Amino acid sequence: MVAKYTARARGSAIIRFMLDRQLTPLDKLFASATKALRTVLTPANRQAARSYPAAAVEEADLDSKQKAHAAGLMRVNHAGEVAAQALYQGHATVARNKDIEEQMQRAADEEFDHLAWCEQRMQELGSKPSRLSPLWYAGAYTIGAASGVLGDKWSLGFIAETEKQVCAHLESHLDRLPENDAKSRAIVKQMRDEEKVHGKDAIDAGAAELPRPIVQLMRATAKVMTKTAYWF
Repeated sequence: MVAKYTARARGSAIIRFMLDRQLTPLDKLFASATKALRTVLTPANRQAARSYPAAAVEEADLDSKQKAHAAGLMRVNHAGEVAAQALYQGHATVARNKDIEEQMQRAADEEFDHLAWCEQRMQELGSKPSRLSPLWYAGAYTIGAASGVLGDKWSLGFIAETEKQVCAHLESHLDRLPENDAKSRAIVKQMRDEEKVHGKDAIDAGAAELPRPIVQLMRATAKVMTKTAYWF
């Protein structure tokens, strides 16, 4: 328990150090690589900073088909959180405004809890994360950094639109999860509520509205990821 607490405290100290000093581009590159490994590698004892939303919820009596379906949906959610981590880190790496960089780092920390929650639920369902997590991370990081180069308002625009699509996606999972799977539902509901806040924060910070073709491309890309991650 002490070791887990120490590791978490060390991670928080590193983030505080990054925010307190002016990092060079090389510093940010190394920090991004560290966070990529922290996200993509999925140790069995990964710890969230906050309580597990389903801790007090009784496990449902799911048959094998229902378990496999719930696990597939939670794997999709986990893949989405891997991509969200990458998107936020890509934006933060090239952010020009310090306040916006800090906002993105805070959101990424909260999203990291989502990763841990999804992993714990998949373990409970006897499943594992997508084997293509490195691909999801690399693609989202590239998109985040590339859009961030255009300016912070476009970074925020991508964040706002991404969170809007993620909320719709999580709402659909609440319809598709087995009706009696209250544990998975508790996790998805909390994730949805927090994604709404992240999207609103981005809009309040000055997000630009993305052109319709970009929005459609984002939806098409997300569809490929969700369909693939369900199985792999």
